[in-house]
Amino acid sequence: MDRRRFLSKLPALALLAGCNFKSQAATVGSKNFTEQLVLGELLAQFLETNSGIQMERRFYLAGSYICHQALLAGRIDMYVEYTGTALTAILKEPTASDHLKVFNEVKQQYARRWNLEVLPSLGFDNTFAMAMRGRQARKLGITSLSQLAPFAPQMRLGVGYEFMERPDGYKGLVSKYALRFAEAPRVMDLGLLYRALQNQQVDIVAGSNTDGLIAALDLVVLADDAHYFPPYEAVPIVRRNCLEKYPSVEKALHLLNGQITEQDMRRLNYAIDGEKRDAAAVVKEFLSQKKL
Repeated sequence: MDRRRFLSKLPALALLAGCNFKSQAATVGSKNFTEQLVLGELLAQFLETNSGIQMERRFYLAGSYICHQALLAGRIDMYVEYTGTALTAILKEPTASDHLKVFNEVKQQYARRWNLEVLPSLGFDNTFAMAMRGRQARKLGITSLSQLAPFAPQMRLGVGYEFMERPDGYKGLVSKYALRFAEAPRVMDLGLLYRALQNQQVDIVAGSNTDGLIAALDLVVLADDAHYFPPYEAVPIVRRNCLEKYPSVEKALHLLNGQITEQDMRRLNYAIDGEKRDAAAVVKEFLSQKKL
């Protein structure tokens, strides 16, 4: 082959090389808050080590709806969702409190509707946490949501955007516990909730059970004693064609079943939110400590 003929083929060769590179990669996504960044990075690093597949990262994809649509469109191959969110916000099914029943319902419907595989839980349940400043909660003697109603008219509530719209969110909560707050909820980015609580811009927030700042800021999580919130077990959701193409991915993800506790997740979240450490470095250290 002469030089001119070889050079004329370079664009096609480059395109083929690009396709080959892409064919050896899978893409992991995440929502737009700290825990999701950690879990996305954790899946990526773990799979790169244990499946031999290169992982591309597509993080900060807003909320559950955007991540779900990205899965269906093939823009990502996997992300970590919470079973209660999948049940109510994606499947639009009524809330339920039985962990196994919720998991099985989500797994079956995701497979039937969208050809998506819901894998076993990573090990922790990240339910909503209605949190107050510890000093105020202790002064008022409030430990559970059923005790909140008499004090709610003097309190301001802070929530994330999704909490206002989802069926297991604001409307059901205030109905279940007969709550009337001083004003309409202040809706903000999830990353600003605890700052607003600390700065006394709000008095109670709809956070998450594994938020690292709960202990660091001396916050009190009010018990959901009427069992309003469904379980929110963290589960990887993966496109089945990805698993068929890369069987090592499914095998590796099963090794993560039950490996992350609520205490682990709080420490990971706090390392980023409280200590301002790099997420990739924190995840690498965690996987090493866990011998994963």
